[in-house]
Amino acid sequence: MAEPPRRGPYVLGVDSGGSGLRIALAEVGRPLPPSAARASQEPVRTGAAGIDAAHLLSQLVPVAQELLDEAGADGLAAICVGAAGMATLGDDLRARLPAALTEAFGAHHLALAADAVTAYAGALGQRPGAVVAAGTGMIAMGTDLTAAGGWRRADGWGHLLGDCGGGAWIGRAGLEAAMRAHDGRPAGSRALLARAEAEFGPVAGLPGALYPRPDRPAVLASFAPEVARCAADADPVAAGILADAARHIADAAAAVCPPGGHPVVALTGGLFRMGEPLLAPVRTALAGRLPHARHETAGGSPLDGALIIAAALSEDRLKLPVDPKLLQITRPMG
Repeated sequence: MAEPPRRGPYVLGVDSGGSGLRIALAEVGRPLPPSAARASQEPVRTGAAGIDAAHLLSQLVPVAQELLDEAGADGLAAICVGAAGMATLGDDLRARLPAALTEAFGAHHLALAADAVTAYAGALGQRPGAVVAAGTGMIAMGTDLTAAGGWRRADGWGHLLGDCGGGAWIGRAGLEAAMRAHDGRPAGSRALLARAEAEFGPVAGLPGALYPRPDRPAVLASFAPEVARCAADADPVAAGILADAARHIADAAAAVCPPGGHPVVALTGGLFRMGEPLLAPVRTALAGRLPHARHETAGGSPLDGALIIAAALSEDRLKLPVDPKLLQITRPMG
């Protein structure tokens, strides 16, 4: 009787963000999608020490063990944890995760990555180029894969200081146009005013309802699809907002794109699911700012990117630039 095919080694990818935690197990050498995945709707807490490592581990370890048990695997070759805020709020993760994950799974390699880096890897793999990741916020990352070049970053500074062209930016601009129409000021949009009142009630009460909310960026971003709908219905103010957003997105891509040749640029993130009302002006803006670039559809998600990085680590073929804040590698563990 023929022996069953040997399985493994396995790697684990983790994507931690504002909407929760996603965890996936994949077998090295097999194409994505992963062999198994789980999701938690509870975001990892952030406190005085930054991202709470204990809270992340309390969600990650039991789920990862469950995935390993289901696959019949006895350990992990590598783990990549991608997290929103890793660059500025990841000190607790960097201090505690290597030892904790070694003890739990005996993994030989660990990568701790900013979510923009896992988004890059998911979109382009380990090729040079530029990736714009846009959802509630907006950040662009680029690299030529050289140690000297490292990572180039543009924006991602949050809804008060940047994230220009992202969901919160578009939503805020749409609501501003609604308020202008309410007041009778120039550059207002009656269409956006009607959408705002359908979503939030009388707009005169919107400042008091919006400003105290801790999830203000997400609330603003929730109005971005309404801007896209108005643009699709030929509202010139809404179309102008999306054209401005597209220029910001193209500017960020140009700021991080490797110079020379025919670089690859990819777009990833939920914002681009708004479709042609945004994608058409983005294509136009990118053609103007980066006429020699090749535009590609993102190959996968940030969770896919975490698995790509983990698999590359397990086989000693990681090409992406190592960085103490953006992509920290611990090897070997244990």
